[in-house]
Amino acid sequence: MEQFTIHLTIGPRSKAMFRLTYEDVLKRKLMQYDIDIKVKPKQLVHHFEIDVDIFEPQGIRKLDVQTSFLPKELATQLIKKSFSGKEGHVLFRPTVGQQQSCSTCSSTLLNGEFKVTYDVNRDQICDLLVANNYFAHFFAPQNLTSLNKNLVFVIDISNSMEGQKVKQTKEALLKILEDIRPGDYFDLVLFGSQVQSWRGSLVPASAANLQAAQDFVRRFSLAGSTNLNGGLLLGIEILNKGQRGISELSNHAPILIMLTDGEPTEGVTDRTQILKNVRNAIGGKFPLYNLGFGHDVDFSFLEVMSMENNGRAQRIYEDHDASQQLQGFYNQVATPLLVDVELQYPKDTVSELTQHSHKQYYEGSEIVVAGRIADQKLSSFKADVRARADGREFKTTCLVDEEEMKKLLRERGHMLENHVERLWAYLTIQELLAKRMKLEGEEKAKLLAKALQMSLAYQFVTPLTSMTMRGLVDEDGLEPVIDKPTEGSPLEMVGPKKTFVLPAWQQPSPTRPTVRRPITSVDTDPHFIIHVPQKEDALCFNINEEPGVVLNLVQDPNTGFSVNGQLIGDKARSPGQQEGTYFGRLGIANPVTDFQLEVTPQNITLNPGSHGPVFSWRDQASLRQDGVVMTINRKRNLVVSVEDGGTFEVVLHRVWKGSAIHQDFLGFYVLDSHRMSARTHGLLGQFFHPFDYKVSDLHPGSDPTKTDATMVVKNQRLTVTRGLQKDYSKDPRHGTEVTCWFVHNNGAGLIDGVHTDYIVPDIF
Repeated sequence: MEQFTIHLTIGPRSKAMFRLTYEDVLKRKLMQYDIDIKVKPKQLVHHFEIDVDIFEPQGIRKLDVQTSFLPKELATQLIKKSFSGKEGHVLFRPTVGQQQSCSTCSSTLLNGEFKVTYDVNRDQICDLLVANNYFAHFFAPQNLTSLNKNLVFVIDISNSMEGQKVKQTKEALLKILEDIRPGDYFDLVLFGSQVQSWRGSLVPASAANLQAAQDFVRRFSLAGSTNLNGGLLLGIEILNKGQRGISELSNHAPILIMLTDGEPTEGVTDRTQILKNVRNAIGGKFPLYNLGFGHDVDFSFLEVMSMENNGRAQRIYEDHDASQQLQGFYNQVATPLLVDVELQYPKDTVSELTQHSHKQYYEGSEIVVAGRIADQKLSSFKADVRARADGREFKTTCLVDEEEMKKLLRERGHMLENHVERLWAYLTIQELLAKRMKLEGEEKAKLLAKALQMSLAYQFVTPLTSMTMRGLVDEDGLEPVIDKPTEGSPLEMVGPKKTFVLPAWQQPSPTRPTVRRPITSVDTDPHFIIHVPQKEDALCFNINEEPGVVLNLVQDPNTGFSVNGQLIGDKARSPGQQEGTYFGRLGIANPVTDFQLEVTPQNITLNPGSHGPVFSWRDQASLRQDGVVMTINRKRNLVVSVEDGGTFEVVLHRVWKGSAIHQDFLGFYVLDSHRMSARTHGLLGQFFHPFDYKVSDLHPGSDPTKTDATMVVKNQRLTVTRGLQKDYSKDPRHGTEVTCWFVHNNGAGLIDGVHTDYIVPDIF
């Protein structure tokens, strides 16, 4: 899903026209191609038109249109569709009156999806397009006998699946079990903190077994954390044993489908190790399809895992139709026709091939391969297809129909040549971008350089390039730039406020240096940790104040830069328990450039006083405004870097099962402060520059497990206690222990003045 939002100010009585050209490769699913158009004008439009022209060299077999917002009779009246031979046409041009939700209403009917579906003639097994030394091979054989399946579902039953997710998952599984064919074998694996299977081996899809499986699905309940590694390995083991141990199953098509809504938190949690375990266990024998439920899942991780194991990943969106989305995915892989499909081309004739081997081919889908043909080699160009089908070998050879190609070139000319070459470029770039996820170092750099060069040459917007809005500049003559986000991560661009999304190659690294050391910070209830590098030690203190109080953390009088934080209480405090307080709102301001950033556990708002853009913690984004760079790392942290100033990190703490805290809150970490002025102050800022202290007279304290000592600091003599605090900058859930000298009584004697001196009226 591609998303971006543009906020622009249009002058009174002025006109603006926006043109967005979008290219995509239509993928054939369930016997058809879908063109989905979102129609949400949110107002009556005087000149509204959807005009779809289709040209298919194979000839169009069917063409239909569905809308989610028009009654069937009205849709028939307003939508014109026709097709003949190679061309099809759809036109939707409602008048203002036809758009009205009622005859006297100012609201619109147009709110939903406008879907064009079509398919082409499949008179031949192969369809080869050749133009300007590039080829595209479309392979979608018909009239094959379907293969039986060995099917294992691996389902996440951790506590995060509660509510609608588990309800919709059960609904989908029950429907899928109804559709499993009698010749198939199957099993179910569930993983939470523990891993369990329904049968522990593949069983035939008899009526009795299917009924028992449905009863099992209705009964299972959620349990604990997410042992994703254990669930997958058990599912793989069941498939491997079935393939090896039961001779009649060796000709079946094995398929593993995993559904999860979160990240691995139990058992093996290291993603690199999980990838290795799954890769070794599958051994290239069958595809793994990963379904990521909702926005909290690490979808990139699922994509890499599927790609390494001949499958693909798909996001299931949290919506009323999530059950239908799950069933829809299963329907795409429900009818395998071929396994171990290889599309082979003469080595001395073609080069730079896109993916041309597939573990399985499914009914209603299509395999597309593109490549380059060497000069003077067209006459020797062909495609040999090898696969296994229903216990026998499948072979066919595809040749170019040169007369038909000449006819097509006369009809479409440069448009066809351009289409074939751009299709090759698009598929090649997509495959390079997918491969980058599992490469490192020089190999990854070379691959990205090639992907970038091709993206620029063919003018594709990718995660490596940016889209520029022409005809719109700020007062300095700069054009806004919009980056293409990774899947499921929308970015925003603001015009008038000079807030432009950085090109990907300019974005700061979302990670800190790998050298770990204590970081000056404030986190949890609120615990302040002051790193003292010259002592290779740390000092700690707490501030006890009421919810709603705003504390000044950093203040640089030379620039006016400030960071303030507002406290919130724990909303699930037990009776008689002292109320804990946490930072629930941070304000970061740089008045020299009118920069303000408000951060809460829900949203990140840029320039809230002037209605700037609002980001979610689900976004992955990087922006620059007048010397301040802000990077959101999805669901983890926010890094703010101020030119000629400091670099700071805000860590998001989210409530999770078993957490002692019942409200989301924020932590604040100082990554770099050496460029801040010597006058910088605040509860944290006063410690940005060197200071000295001495510790002596170590002795047992009132708590015999802890050591007390005398500390001399800032001409004060204090009793301090050796203790532990936690740094959550790397691991927001568990944290890393930091040893420090704890200063009692709200840091009295360590901080300048008293803690109430740092209370301010608001975060800005």
